[in-house]
Amino acid sequence: MRTSPRHAERRGTALLNEWLGGVAQFEERPKLGAGIEPDLLVRTGRTALVVEFKAAADSASIGPAAEQALRAAARVGKTAVPVVAVPFMGDAGKRLCERLGVAWFDLSGNAKIIAPGLRIQIEGRPNSHKRPGRPSSVFTPRSSRIARHLLLDPRRSVLQRELSAATGLEEGFTSRVVRRLEADGFVERDAKRGVRPKDPDLLLDAWRDVYDFSKHTILRGHVVTRSPEEGQRRLIETLRKKKIRAAATGLGAAWLMTRFASFRLASIFVEDEPEPDVLSQAGFRPEERGANTWLVIPNDPDVFTGAEERDGTPCVHPLQAFLDLKGHPERATEAAAELRKQLITWRP
Repeated sequence: MRTSPRHAERRGTALLNEWLGGVAQFEERPKLGAGIEPDLLVRTGRTALVVEFKAAADSASIGPAAEQALRAAARVGKTAVPVVAVPFMGDAGKRLCERLGVAWFDLSGNAKIIAPGLRIQIEGRPNSHKRPGRPSSVFTPRSSRIARHLLLDPRRSVLQRELSAATGLEEGFTSRVVRRLEADGFVERDAKRGVRPKDPDLLLDAWRDVYDFSKHTILRGHVVTRSPEEGQRRLIETLRKKKIRAAATGLGAAWLMTRFASFRLASIFVEDEPEPDVLSQAGFRPEERGANTWLVIPNDPDVFTGAEERDGTPCVHPLQAFLDLKGHPERATEAAAELRKQLITWRP
């Protein structure tokens, strides 16, 4: 999610010029005194936009950029609006900008810039700056065990040694991940050096931004059944009788947890790929087109952490179901929002 600084400034200037109707005045790197030089100052009517461009959209970049924009805006005057621009703004970045009180836009064409006499709000444009490669190291399958454990009980501070034991990760590896989380502003330490999320919602959003359900191994198929819920339950029961660990996720799990939005597609994590005869006994027939069931072999067994039964059906923890809904069709976006509203809240 990186792009060259010069390209970012050119693309960002073009977008602002388009949105503002071609009548704004642009000044690159104006000297505002006290060593403050924002990347761009845009004057339109009585409003001034003070823009800081960043080539990366992680919180470690957005936080400092927001602070720079706020300082520069204070030098310009009361009508100045601090703005952060990145290649693509994810949910974590949006939440951070909102918390810090800065406007934002991205080079993919999304924006939220609101000021007296000015409103630019565009959402839903896809990320046009995706790059191949691995996601941030703190959210790879193994590394994300740290985030999961912290979010299961975010009010409790945990020593690194405890984190290592609870997640099954080496102490050195755990230490490196925690240092990165701390540097990115996701965690904080108490007086006894215990670690806890600084903002649980921000940490979850950052994890979800880079989470990719397609990185699991997915077996698509069809189960003949009177209802998706019955098919999901029967398949899991068959797998459990064969000593194969299984738990519903995605739409099926979200429905069992919230009773919001009926579903057609059932997705089930299985610890190991079942033998063909087991799948046959469960009524599962491999089929790419028209599939109503996904059997998912996880890229890390930690997806089962916190799993529990819901109406007799084993389900992953709400955190995992929330993440997995990102890779699902139907009303997955609405289901994720309802799941978060009902079950993923850290307010007292």
